[in-house]
Amino acid sequence: MQFKSLKGQYHKDWNFHVVKTGDKIDIGNGKELVFVEMTMLHWPDSMATYLTKDNILFSNDAFGQHYATEKMFNDLADQCDLFNEAIKYYANILTPFSAILRKKLEEVISFELPIDIIATSHGVIWRDDPMQIVEKYSQWSNDYRENQIVIIYDTMWNGTKTLAERIAEGIGLADPDVVVKIFNLAKSDENDLVTEVFRSKTVVLGSPTFSNSILPSLAGFIHLLKELKFKNKKAAGFGCYGWSGESVKVINDLMADAGFEVIDEGFRTHWNPDEDSQNAAVDFGRKIAGI
Repeated sequence: MQFKSLKGQYHKDWNFHVVKTGDKIDIGNGKELVFVEMTMLHWPDSMATYLTKDNILFSNDAFGQHYATEKMFNDLADQCDLFNEAIKYYANILTPFSAILRKKLEEVISFELPIDIIATSHGVIWRDDPMQIVEKYSQWSNDYRENQIVIIYDTMWNGTKTLAERIAEGIGLADPDVVVKIFNLAKSDENDLVTEVFRSKTVVLGSPTFSNSILPSLAGFIHLLKELKFKNKKAAGFGCYGWSGESVKVINDLMADAGFEVIDEGFRTHWNPDEDSQNAAVDFGRKIAGI
């Protein structure tokens, strides 16, 4: 596949030597490069390379981060930043390929190669206990979720924002142990939101009714979630409306199509939420926490 890609990009007939899993090249001084195909992690032509004697795994995209730091090695980098960037990378890039990744991890481990360093194609190099990131990938690839509920909304006149806050209040009252996070979609980075969805067991999405549907921003975000093929996650919708009020049903239908388990018909309120509507939103949050 890499052969086809290079020819397709550059239209040159170079002297290619195509390798596959298990192939080796002697580079002198008793050292060899051993190749391992990593198809769809995350490109069809992805491949890892192992350098014998130095025990370095050049892992290509696997175990990387979109993280630029002058600290080249994992033990020198800020650990919170490093692992936040590592999980963000996994959530946004590798989630759809989790089943493939699980099999590939088993294959690499079965080789019983000593690994002292994992050098990714971007991000820091893992030299201090490099297998710790392999263990993280093993966790993340198994339909990962934490005890977290995330609420993501977009709003026109802050009515849906108010509902989001009251729903979060109800969740917290019903289950003080659950982590509840609220994000305004219009003011947040989608990569960060995807990471929070990845961490969460339940995703609650809100939009006012707009042209008998939902706001385009939320529709696009749900489409992104569908592409990422999340597993073992629940969802529900909420929102305000002025006239026809279709947004909540649209959200639920789209989330079901995206592979989420829709756990409630959702919550909607007419016009800007008054005190009764806000109290009802708190009750809805309590209900979501208990499902």
